[in-house]
Order: sequence, then structure tokens, then C-alpha cells
Amino acid sequence: MLAENFDFGLWMITKLVFVATSLIALVMAAVAREDAYRAADKKTKSFWLIVLGLAALVNLIPWLSMLFLSIAGLIAAIVFFVDVRPALQQVSGGGRRPGGSSSDGPYGPYNGGR
Repeated sequence: MLAENFDFGLWMITKLVFVATSLIALVMAAVAREDAYRAADKKTKSFWLIVLGLAALVNLIPWLSMLFLSIAGLIAAIVFFVDVRPALQQVSGGGRRPGGSSSDGPYGPYNGGR
């Protein structure tokens, strides 16, 4: 009985990770600009929305969920996070500036009115 509960708990944690990863990747793909995909020389925004949407759908619907499809969706989300998203951020100018401080404003560092 303890082994069955452990297996069920482990499966639920795995499913939660799969669902969260695919939904976060889907939201990030939807927020990015269409022209950034072209400038980064990646597939189109609609391609990534379809792939990540299918991954989220497979992970969310219990009767559609098969381990093979869930793992394929997880791999698609990982590819988006590791390859596509950094390229989109580089093209869009996102991310932190090198050598900048958290108190830097658009015209230089903020010194508190001194």
C-alpha cells in the first residue's frame, strides 16, 4: 500500500512539472513579438504556439495523456527554454545589461538626489 501511494505521489509530481513547464513555455512564447522570431532566425511564432499548445493540452487532459506524448511535450518546452527564448531575448534587447546596476536609470545611475 505504501508503495502504491508513493508511485501515485511521484506520478502526480511528475505530471505537475510537465504541466507547469509546458504552460510557462506557452505563455512566454505568446508574449514574445512575432518579428523577434524572424530576426532570431527561429521557427515562426505560430509554430511554437501550436507545438507548445499541444504539449500543454496533452498534459492537461487526463484521457489524452500518454507518457510518450508528455515526454515529447516536455522536450519541446525545454527546446524553447534553452534555444529559442535566449535568442528572442538577445534580439529583443531583453535581459540584464552587462556592467549595469539595479539602480541605473535611463540616463545613468540614480544617486538619491545628491
